[in-house]
Amino acid sequence: MPATVQPPESVTWRVHIDRSMWVGGVRGLMLQALHPVAMWGVWQNSNFQEDPFGRLQRTSDFVGIGTFGSPEEAETAARRVRDIHRSLRIHNHDTGRKERLDQPELLLWVHCAEVYSYLQVARRAGLLLTDAMADRYLDEQRRSATLVGLHAEDVPGSVAEMEAYFAEMRPRLRVTEEAAATVRFLMWPTMPDNLKYLAPGKPGWFPFGALCYYTLPDWARQMYGALPEVPRPAVTTALRSFRMAMNSVPERMHDYAFAKPTRDMLDRARHRLAAEGYDLSHGLYGLKSPRRWKEREALVSA
Repeated sequence: MPATVQPPESVTWRVHIDRSMWVGGVRGLMLQALHPVAMWGVWQNSNFQEDPFGRLQRTSDFVGIGTFGSPEEAETAARRVRDIHRSLRIHNHDTGRKERLDQPELLLWVHCAEVYSYLQVARRAGLLLTDAMADRYLDEQRRSATLVGLHAEDVPGSVAEMEAYFAEMRPRLRVTEEAAATVRFLMWPTMPDNLKYLAPGKPGWFPFGALCYYTLPDWARQMYGALPEVPRPAVTTALRSFRMAMNSVPERMHDYAFAKPTRDMLDRARHRLAAEGYDLSHGLYGLKSPRRWKEREALVSA
């Protein structure tokens, strides 16, 4: 049985261990909000209005378990999410009818907006991934899609397939009142209890929220029109600076951005990986380079 759902040699590990994920996560929420029914599902069945940052934190917790947790932990978390989704309904304002939250179209939209945001932001922020590695990441993420109830063969598994999917979806997207409010909330969120100590620095969040907004596709920003446009190179430079600064934060300190159950899960992952012979002297973040492990294997076999 593998120590974690995704091994350190996977592209998923390289992307998800990178601190650019924070921008990718917020960007993903902004993109997801453009699907009216998906947005109404979030708005009507959560406290997103009061705590959008908490929603981001919970999403990062689930993604973390699906990457660094054990297969058993991932399946337990996925079963809980599927059970919750199965019980919830959405009032569709367009039709006036109640609909299931776990309908495949909505699950697929949420998945694609999320994982493609992670990938695009990470690459733009400076994470070195070849085109083949980008395709492999999306193929690996088909497994995470099955955890929420999708069939792997129905999920885009390459950059070309993902681009085709978004081109197909664009006519169905629009900015609802809830979507516009979502972008505002994500630029000025309410801090969850475990991050209340950051409240004095809350005004500093807006530049981060704006950075997330500016990483959206051109067509998505044009739909929202929430902020004036800025030169693309300026956004890329800011994104790379953010990544560099965040990647320099000590791993144990960075862990406090997560809820305690997730911190505990990461500790369990460290113990399992150590038991399998991985070198944890640089923490989980230090396991991200496949070249590092090829060198290690060469030394072991010499």
